[in-house]
Formats: sequence, structure tokens, C-alpha cells
Amino acid sequence: MVAVADGDTVSVLRDGTTTVKIRLNGIDCPEKKQPFGTRAKQFTSDLAFGKTVKVKEKEKDRYGRTLGEVILPDGRSLNQELVRAGMAWWYRHYAPKDKELEALEKEARAGKLGLWINTDTAAPPVPPWAWRKEKKMAAKTSTPQGQTERKKP
Repeated sequence: MVAVADGDTVSVLRDGTTTVKIRLNGIDCPEKKQPFGTRAKQFTSDLAFGKTVKVKEKEKDRYGRTLGEVILPDGRSLNQELVRAGMAWWYRHYAPKDKELEALEKEARAGKLGLWINTDTAAPPVPPWAWRKEKKMAAKTSTPQGQTERKKP
């Protein structure tokens, strides 16, 4: 693995020459500006950066990235390890039948691991897909850059 963009997006070198961007299938890590976003990226780096990994390709996403499962040198799935450690959500929308990811998320929640550590508080973790949607909606309703709002006299 040659680069880690965030917890669930990495780049690998194919055939020693071509860099391929991989979006980890079936999971969603917190965004960089969310709680645990930096930790998820570091977790991915610790497990995979600079190592020879295998990629089980599924398909291409709308951004041209390869969706897939990254298999670590010891045979473990990076996708599953992120969920197991509480560094990612099982992305139900895109992997509804993945019972392994479902079970790993339940275990991480029950063990209060990673982002599930404070689930007893009034502010439970916000799934990245909801966080992105919220940010997108906020951007649509904000004042266009360079313009100032005028107050009525």
C-alpha cells in the first residue's frame, strides 16, 4: 500500500507501476473532521501502509475508485479489522447482506470500542453518511461567498 487518504480510502501499487485508488467496500469510516476520523486513518496506516496487500475487487464506484476488500499480509481483512476496532460503521446501504460486518459492528458497540466508547452520552456518534449530508445541506443554505447579508433597517 502506497497511500492512505483516510480510514476507508487507500492507494495501492498494481504490478509495481500503476497506482489504484481503493474504497473499502461495506464500511464507512468517520470523515477527517469527525471524531475518530484521524484515528481511523492512523489505524489503517498502522495495519497496511508500506505492506504488500491483496485487493478483492468488487466494482467501480461513481468516482472511478475500485470498491474492494483489502487483505492484509497475515490474511485478515482490513475492512473487517476497522469495524472490529470500532473505527468504522458497517455501511448497510452498500453491503446489506454482509453478516460478518454486521456482527463485528455489534461486538464493537457492545464492547464500547473506538467511536462507540461514549454511546451512553447525549451525543452518540454521527454516521459519516449523515454527517456528509448535513454538511452538504448546510453549504446549500449558507450565504454565497463574497456576498454579505443586509439587515433590514
